[in-house]
Amino acid sequence: MSLKYASMRKVILLLFMAVGQAQAQQTVQFSQYVFNGLSVNPAYAGYKEQMYASATYRHQWTGIPGAPRTGGISVDGPTRENRVGLGVQLMADFMGPQQAYSLYGSYAYRIPLDEEGTKRLCLGLGIGVTQYSLDGKALVPRENDDPTVPTGKVNTLAPDARFGIYYYTSSFYLGVSVMDLFSLYTEKGYFWKGYNFGTIRKTQHVYLTTGCMLYLSDHLRLKPSLLVKEDFKGPTGIDINTFLQIDNLIWIGGSYRMNPRLWKSKLPDDLQISNAASAMVEYYASEKLRIGYSYDLNINKLAGYQGGSHEISIGLSFPSKKSQVINPRYF
Repeated sequence: MSLKYASMRKVILLLFMAVGQAQAQQTVQFSQYVFNGLSVNPAYAGYKEQMYASATYRHQWTGIPGAPRTGGISVDGPTRENRVGLGVQLMADFMGPQQAYSLYGSYAYRIPLDEEGTKRLCLGLGIGVTQYSLDGKALVPRENDDPTVPTGKVNTLAPDARFGIYYYTSSFYLGVSVMDLFSLYTEKGYFWKGYNFGTIRKTQHVYLTTGCMLYLSDHLRLKPSLLVKEDFKGPTGIDINTFLQIDNLIWIGGSYRMNPRLWKSKLPDDLQISNAASAMVEYYASEKLRIGYSYDLNINKLAGYQGGSHEISIGLSFPSKKSQVINPRYF
């Protein structure tokens, strides 16, 4: 089959260049994930020790018709005893004729490791469901009456789960999570009249996240962090981030995203590696409200076809009258 418009055909080719030869999509990742850890680890739920709501919208590769657009809303917080964190996350992902909507609920058991509660080991589990869609009107078959091309929009539902471990202190954190656990059992599933939805579903990923807070002066703090994303099929994804906090008011930083081959020697030699650099700023309008923006630019052959990626986010905290956060939450 071929896409109806030449521009749409180009974007699909570029998408495959960017993600390599994996058999499924990459899990959605925001550049500003460092300000909402629930997006990469269910064990993060309740970390801020107060109800916290976050909304993010990302428009990737602007200037290319059909380029990915992603939106997400999440809410999480602790229970009264602070031993359990609960969270919910709603995501919408659009890429050309493909769409995916997902809803997850997260549960985190938070084990205190000191009397003050500044050190905790958290075990998290997320359960959810994803609806995958394909708009057949955006596709034109090479042969008339091709049964594998739907005449309209078709959908399929798939259950999913995720698991994570999260350890933190007042100035350090380390997390490991496994996303899209059920994808291992659905390699041959999701069929509609001969069309295999397995080509557009998200594939399983393992995340490793870590970071720390370095105190430079009474007015300046430095927060370096690292994210490693592995799907066991394409190049390994690595994000290196650094933020400078000024007077608890503004964060200014950047990120460099690369995809080294590391231990995957069997990957094709001509596989296009997708590297990108990001500039980010986070402004705390008040103790409760955070507003963030990031701009990403690819550093490879894709750069000449698009105008970068834009991402905006808003975070809002709801402090409880019965409890007070003694230590600031930097992660």
